[in-house]
Amino acid sequence: MSHFVEMDRVWLRYGGADGTLALKDATLKVDEGEFVAVVGPSGCGKSTLMKAMTGLWPVSKGTVIVAGQEVKGPLGIVGMAFQNAVQLPWRRVIDNIMLPLEIVEPHRSRLRANRAEYEERARSLLKLVGLEGFENKFPWQLSGGMQQRASLCRALIHNPKLLMLDEPFGALDMFTREELWDVLQNLWMATKPTIILVTHDLREAVYLSDRVLMMSARPGQIISEHKVPFGRPRSLETTYLPEFTELTHRLRDQIQAARAKPAAPTIAA
Repeated sequence: MSHFVEMDRVWLRYGGADGTLALKDATLKVDEGEFVAVVGPSGCGKSTLMKAMTGLWPVSKGTVIVAGQEVKGPLGIVGMAFQNAVQLPWRRVIDNIMLPLEIVEPHRSRLRANRAEYEERARSLLKLVGLEGFENKFPWQLSGGMQQRASLCRALIHNPKLLMLDEPFGALDMFTREELWDVLQNLWMATKPTIILVTHDLREAVYLSDRVLMMSARPGQIISEHKVPFGRPRSLETTYLPEFTELTHRLRDQIQAARAKPAAPTIAA
């Protein structure tokens, strides 16, 4: 069975032969439509893993395959959202959301003739994340949580098959972050892209994902995977279940062990 994302013994070094080895023998498989979270010690290479998957940084050794094709450069089928919801301050919300359509083919070639269709999609996404009526506001008129909602819409506007999220809620307060967990869960259930979420928040990883992948200390590799046993939709009540707490504690213990010394790869149920 082929997988939507496959990394096979990937090495990635920054700065040439004497530079920093960020990934070593990193191997993983992600199925189409799956929601996977990646956690690990600070500096272990989580963001580098995303760069390798999306073709933003060439690997030094090994192979990366996405949607059946080996990754040789930046992918057009990817949507991305980051910790800082960077918006162009002179553009209104709807125009910020539609920015990828001006860059990614085939949408770039179709945008002028099909603008009304794309604007309707943008409005539908805004409605889905609770921002209906804010289309013509400027970014500075939105709260941090609202800007991050708009950032998720921008990442999805071109119907990406793969959505990469790098600490998207890390700069937000706990209550806003938990609110956006449900926003993201609803987006995923409605549109079903393959999602890979990088996060330091273990509760976030367990709440949102189907599987949690654990990375070793740098040079990073996947040392274990943990299946999340809860059905969907999930609610904040899920976070109070004993099984949720036990899995979160297990992940925390493994991160502490990984900080002490790199561990040999294992697979956990």
